[in-house]
Amino acid sequence: MAERNRKVDKSASTKARKHLISDILLVGQPNVGKSVLFSRITGIRTIASNYSGTTVSYTKGKMRFTGAYYQVVDAPGTYSLEPLDEAARVAVDLIDDAGRIINVVDTTHLERHLPLTLELIAQKKTMVVALNMSDEARHRGIRIDAGKLAGKLGVPVIPIVARTGEGVNKLIASLFALPLVPEGEMDESQHPGHHPHIQHDYLQKPVTEHTHLDRDRMWQRIGEIVEEAQTLVHHHHSLGERLEDLSVHPVWGGLFAIVVLALSFSLIRLLGEFLIGGGIGIIGEPWIELPFGTELFFSWAVEPLLMKLSMLLGEGSFMHKLLIGTLIDGRIDFMQSFGMLSSGIFIPLGAVLPYLFSFYFVLSLLEDSGYLPRLAVFLDNIMHRIGLHGYAIIPTLLGLGCNVPGIMATRILETRTQRFITATLISIAVPCAALQAMIIGMVGNRGIWPLIAVYGTLFIVWFLIGIILRFTAKGLRPELLIEIPPYRLPLLRTLVAKMWMRISGFLREALPIIIGAILVVNILYQFKLFEYLARFAEPVVTRMWGMPREAIVPLLLGILRKDVAIGMFAPLALTTRQLITGSVLLSIFFPCIATFVVLFRELGLKDGLKSLGVMLITVFLVGSALNILL
Repeated sequence: MAERNRKVDKSASTKARKHLISDILLVGQPNVGKSVLFSRITGIRTIASNYSGTTVSYTKGKMRFTGAYYQVVDAPGTYSLEPLDEAARVAVDLIDDAGRIINVVDTTHLERHLPLTLELIAQKKTMVVALNMSDEARHRGIRIDAGKLAGKLGVPVIPIVARTGEGVNKLIASLFALPLVPEGEMDESQHPGHHPHIQHDYLQKPVTEHTHLDRDRMWQRIGEIVEEAQTLVHHHHSLGERLEDLSVHPVWGGLFAIVVLALSFSLIRLLGEFLIGGGIGIIGEPWIELPFGTELFFSWAVEPLLMKLSMLLGEGSFMHKLLIGTLIDGRIDFMQSFGMLSSGIFIPLGAVLPYLFSFYFVLSLLEDSGYLPRLAVFLDNIMHRIGLHGYAIIPTLLGLGCNVPGIMATRILETRTQRFITATLISIAVPCAALQAMIIGMVGNRGIWPLIAVYGTLFIVWFLIGIILRFTAKGLRPELLIEIPPYRLPLLRTLVAKMWMRISGFLREALPIIIGAILVVNILYQFKLFEYLARFAEPVVTRMWGMPREAIVPLLLGILRKDVAIGMFAPLALTTRQLITGSVLLSIFFPCIATFVVLFRELGLKDGLKSLGVMLITVFLVGSALNILL
């Protein structure tokens, strides 16, 4: 099998460019296992970028084969080469600049995937068809004669199981055994993937003459191919198939979703708290406490070193406040000291990272098991009421782990309007895992109903703002078109690889921002800027929101870290009503600095300012409403 290389491709920049030349291009419909195959042949470290002029992303990596390195690109999933959306247009442009193509096909739905295969064959590229999920096809009683299918298509057909690596060695060997089609400018008049109004890179003018594959003849040919190459044998309805039907049922699907999400977030809380403090529990005090966790490590290994540095710098000095922060009862409090070397290191690594680990672990389980696409289908009707389709639930769920990757994941949505609505809702009404931990810990101690009041309010805000944005934000809102994979047992290797990519991506994106933000906020705090802001905001906070004056500082410091800010409510002796109001306001008010930066980078200045304006109006109205109603 091709030797996997774990080094990131440094030869090409990830910035937008006109052509992306690839040695091997993976093409297929969504949910056929392209990404799993890509990770298997390139390793787990990859580069994800947006294609020039679009927000549709592709993934790029390198593979070593017979001593040489080849650039591999995972194209965005598309159902056709007809440019009906950005994903199809990007796929066409990537195909034109590809040396070899691997068309990944879901063996369990061969007939549904062959139209794209025939369109790819018409491009006259060096190509191999990979029949992925061939093990599941066998379990379902579907038998594919790869030899007959290859004879009908005129290209090699290799059955594989990308999850386990079965057949991948033969796939790569077959691909490189084929002669490479000579490079040269394509005859655009014979390009079936283009319409006259679509301008292509090779010709700097719209195509005026082109041909399309005849759809009737195509389906007739597909029927003949399937009839000869595919055989069906009887099989009994399995437990997994019964669960598949149950999870998308109009009634039972809702109960199924509630149970799955409740178990998921219970597991996230359980793992997160254990990794931080060694406690085993979900709500309230831990059931069992073990000598384990990041808090123990920082107190044992990091605090003694910082205390020695504190003595050298001298408490109260500018550098002490900058690096160590404020000592609490003569000791470093990693959550409240606010030094670059104390809170700046502990918050992302000791408090946030454990929850990200647990969240991404559970999310990967839901993805690899095949439940997330079913959840998207089930929630599609609800999401359409706020101008989105069901697939927007995936960035939203990511936002429950951390808003930064959640907003970045809005790239999977087709239109700018959908990305704006989803990113705005995430930054306003989707609390991250670290903030949720603090809310559950503090508000949960007051009982279950205050906790329900906080989350109920956030859900109402999320839904109402979504409805308002649906009617005010202009743009196309396409229907949900996704492939629903069967339920599968998650593979540990794939699980670990996916978690590593996500967590390392978060650390690269967020860690420098958090440390830099702590530096800036500390400098502003020492120059008394927050005191001026507190005096300015006092009438709103005390009169309109019913919060004590002292709550202004935690609300402002929520710009840095919201989870730490809500912990600063503890010494204020807030009433239950004030704690509910403060928790909701802190969740809605001004995203943390890392989310703020990513929000503007993903949406651009104009839409970023619009999103910020929606947030300011929302926090003012919601705070006033809670003060009146509670």
